[in-house]
Order: sequence, then structure tokens, then C-alpha cells
Amino acid sequence: MSPPDLIMENRIWAKGKTPAGVDEAGRGPLAGPVVAAAVILPEGFNIRGLDDSKKLTHRQRVELLDRIVTSALAFAIGIVHHEEIDRINILRASLQAMEIAVNSLEKRPDFLLVDGNQSTSLLIPQETVIKGDSRCCSIAAASIVAKVRRDELMDEYHELYPEYNFRSHKGYPTREHLEAIRKYGPCPIHRKSFRGVIQPELREIR
Repeated sequence: MSPPDLIMENRIWAKGKTPAGVDEAGRGPLAGPVVAAAVILPEGFNIRGLDDSKKLTHRQRVELLDRIVTSALAFAIGIVHHEEIDRINILRASLQAMEIAVNSLEKRPDFLLVDGNQSTSLLIPQETVIKGDSRCCSIAAASIVAKVRRDELMDEYHELYPEYNFRSHKGYPTREHLEAIRKYGPCPIHRKSFRGVIQPELREIR
């Protein structure tokens, strides 16, 4: 598949509007927060290697992050923690994180390009984009910002709860993680409403 492009942004810029790409990281893990990012790129933005964060190595994401935040007209992050995920469910928490990110932007966008098939409740014109992080540069940039920040948070949690080895799997339901839940039980940052926490079967369910 070809890398993300600016076709969607060009359509919006041509109307004199400012688009923001919005994406989240952390819907699938059994522990920790869901983190979203909103990014406004300048017209004509071009960074070689930009892609869906899931297709990149950690080193590539960190290198691209530096170039994204240097080039972006604005970017912001939204975080919704495990308690709220358990209270309202992961879909609503993901959308809430996206809304926090957009509302935290120093520059207000005129249009949102949102990864996935669910719109936010924000009163800003928006378009959902299936696999947007693989198709749209603004969304790809947001996916990298969100992923790197969430990984940083999980590394911090690793220091608090080293027996779960969050630094390695970032809270995803790997065999190692499920074994740790079986052995030690859930820790304070586990999502208590998730099946892998309630019934940690010894198989990867990522």
C-alpha cells in the first residue's frame, strides 16, 4: 500500500479551511490510558517515512515525532485513564480523548479528519476515515504523536509495577502479560472491565 498523502488535506485547504488530523492509541491494551492526538500540518507538508504508527519501529516513531512537532502549526494530546475507560467503555473513552486533544489545540481547526468510523461530538465539521492513519498524512502524524506519548506513560508505569513488564508490551494482552495477571492479579492501572483482566487466559488476544 502507498504511504499516506495530502489528498484530503488539499481538498480542505483549497476551500481556505484548516484541517486537523485526529487519532488515538491504546484501545486494545488491558492496562493504562487511551491517548489521542490532534495535529494541524502546514500546507505542502512533506516528511519522508511518515506512516501509520503501527507500521513503524519505536525509533522511527521517535524520529518522526521530532519532525512532526517542529513542523506542525499546532498539536495537542488528550488522555483518558483506566478508571474512566471502565466507567464509560473504551469506544466512548477514545472519542473523549480525541475531543480533549482537539479542544487543547492552540489553533482552532475548521475541519477534522478522524481515524475510524466514529465521529466526535465536537461542533466542528468532520469526516471519519477508515484506516486513516495509512491514508492521510494528518491522521498518520496524530497516530505517531499519540503512540509515542502512550508508550512513554506505560514506561513510567513499568517503574511502579515492574512485575507486569509494561515496558515490553505496553499493556497489550501478550502471553507474558496474561501470565502476570494470573500470577499477581490486576494492578491499579488495569482495566477491570476487560475480559483479559477478568479471565486472563494464557493466549495472546491482541
